[in-house]
Amino acid sequence: MKRLLIADDDAGMRAALETRFQRRGWLVDVAVNGTEALDKFRAGQHSLVITDVRMPGRDGFELMREVQTSSARTAVILLTAYGCVPDAVEAMRNGACDYLVKPVCFEKLELAVEQVLRRAERSSKEFGKDTETLIGTSPAWERALERARQAAATDADVLIEAESGTGKELMARLIHRLSRRQPGPFVALNCTAFPETLLESELFGHARGAFTGAVGARPGKFETANGGTLLLDEVGEMPLALQPKLLRALQEREFDRLGSNQTVRVDIRVIATTNRPLEAAVAEGRFRADLYYRLNVIPLSLPPLRERPGDVRELAEHFARLYAAPGTSPRFSQELVARLETNAWPGNVRELGNFVRRAVALSRGGEIGVEALDHGKSLNAKSSSGSSLSPLSPPTPDWKPGDWKPGLSLGEMERQLFAMTLDATGGNRARAAELLGVSLRTVRNKVREFGLPPRGNYRNQLAAAGDRRPANPRHSKEQPCP
Repeated sequence: MKRLLIADDDAGMRAALETRFQRRGWLVDVAVNGTEALDKFRAGQHSLVITDVRMPGRDGFELMREVQTSSARTAVILLTAYGCVPDAVEAMRNGACDYLVKPVCFEKLELAVEQVLRRAERSSKEFGKDTETLIGTSPAWERALERARQAAATDADVLIEAESGTGKELMARLIHRLSRRQPGPFVALNCTAFPETLLESELFGHARGAFTGAVGARPGKFETANGGTLLLDEVGEMPLALQPKLLRALQEREFDRLGSNQTVRVDIRVIATTNRPLEAAVAEGRFRADLYYRLNVIPLSLPPLRERPGDVRELAEHFARLYAAPGTSPRFSQELVARLETNAWPGNVRELGNFVRRAVALSRGGEIGVEALDHGKSLNAKSSSGSSLSPLSPPTPDWKPGDWKPGLSLGEMERQLFAMTLDATGGNRARAAELLGVSLRTVRNKVREFGLPPRGNYRNQLAAAGDRRPANPRHSKEQPCP
């Protein structure tokens, strides 16, 4: 049976609503104020709350926030005798499903309830569909999914902090699909994919003639996402000089195109992601504190795969079905699953997916055993503390401590560490970035700065050159990788 909670300090309104909904098969609880309503809500399982806005003590807005914190699945409808546009906007922005002015037309209220329940049912189906690609039943993962659903019920900006490969963009897309902005566009921008000179144009667009080559006006991602959601991927790499303009755009939802003084207004929600804690970047002066607080309205943290070993089998089986040839059903041996569950997975779900894809591609059908481990690098077992091994250890066994030359400056040691890591990854910069805990842009910049060879065996090439570096590495004759 559907359960409803009514909170109103008007006895006549409480009685009328209670009678009306009981006749329609609802199990109804009533409360005279927000505090009593919250106590009854915590004691029951209500699918809907109808509450007056102005009540003694805890008001309707406070009750709504408490309800949403406790259960994202419960819908809230606000009633008020003091209808005004700012209150209505605030109510909808904070997750109210509807906002009605007294005296209430019961037919209109019942229609609102019907629409709310229909939306909730559709949302539940969408949630199930999306979580097929956000697999996991561990408590930490379930908490992250529930927080995402709570965020989707509001229009507030979200900051997702998690390691690379944990599924930050998938979670952002889930929030968009479950929100009222689902019919609108979902636009993603990787803040590490563009040099500083182009990133501003990508964000805000440019007018004709704004710079050499700007032969026509072009909208940026903010405009393209109007009415929907804008994902700022790896926002921690945003250049410091561009952060004030981003802050203004977030605060005012307006901006000027590059080379134009005409203000553009947009209605968007922003979801930002980062693979490193932004608080540390703020403390180091690399990220503005006011921008961090503006983005961090609803924080969402995703657990790394090493903290959810119980999900490894389900994820591996999902990837096996995804990459298997038609008509085949690859299976994993118990021994292999046990090894996978104890691996540190520094690349998280992305790394597991790559491993399974390789294992399935090279298998001869039937059960896949521990021999699949020979197809790639050895797995990194978790340390006794449960965390992954330090990515700053010499990355391969043949790099010995003696390889570090005495008397190196800090910059020279940094150069050698980047060279070692790139050599260990076969020049794979994305993998090197994961091992070093830095962005791909940082790896590219360090290759240019240190004059590292663009491809091949870094150690041998450096040794052959006598580890010589140009006086100004930025003007090396070596051509940097694109």
